[in-house]
Amino acid sequence: MQHAKPLPSYLVQRYQGWKATTYSDNKSWYRHLGILGQHPRAMIISCCDSRVHVTSIFGADQGEFFIHRNIANLVPPYEPDGHRHGTSAAIEYAVTALKVAHLIVLGHSKCGGVQGCIDMCEGNAPALEAKESFVGRWMDLLRPSYEKVSGVDDADEKARRFEKEAVLVSLENLMTFPFVREQVESGDLTLHGLWHNIAEGGLEAFNPDEGKFVDV
Repeated sequence: MQHAKPLPSYLVQRYQGWKATTYSDNKSWYRHLGILGQHPRAMIISCCDSRVHVTSIFGADQGEFFIHRNIANLVPPYEPDGHRHGTSAAIEYAVTALKVAHLIVLGHSKCGGVQGCIDMCEGNAPALEAKESFVGRWMDLLRPSYEKVSGVDDADEKARRFEKEAVLVSLENLMTFPFVREQVESGDLTLHGLWHNIAEGGLEAFNPDEGKFVDV
């Protein structure tokens, strides 16, 4: 592994500070987690965006959430084709092994992945159209839904609506997984769709009765 380099000094310093304070003050709790394993009540599928800090938003401790992050918080449809599926594997483990009670899809404002999909749909992203673009092919999952927002003239409003549509697409795709559908129909698992406004600190949840996102 000749290409691997030592950890940057600022990260080493931050780790040492954490070990001397947070870990030292809660050593028994960390040992409890390490020995007895994890028992999260919820899985959260969020975006890789560094501004989305899931544990901070909900004031969560270690061990509370099983978190999976990917570009634009997307869930692909159930495809048991024998290929490698990171997101699907995480969902399978959370539902069948960890037995989480809640599965949450968390979208957010100013999502670069969603904007990239808009740009592709409007012919403004040739690099993402290239077959070797991993981001472009991943965002193809959302592309069929562009027609729902194509008539929105305001660019910011179009992006917001499409970010929320990404959450709904993921919720729909979750129900194509047999083990998810089984747990939902038995009442042992609930699905939730959220959208986070980073700049305003806002959080909206999809209300199926109203058919829209409402403030939490």
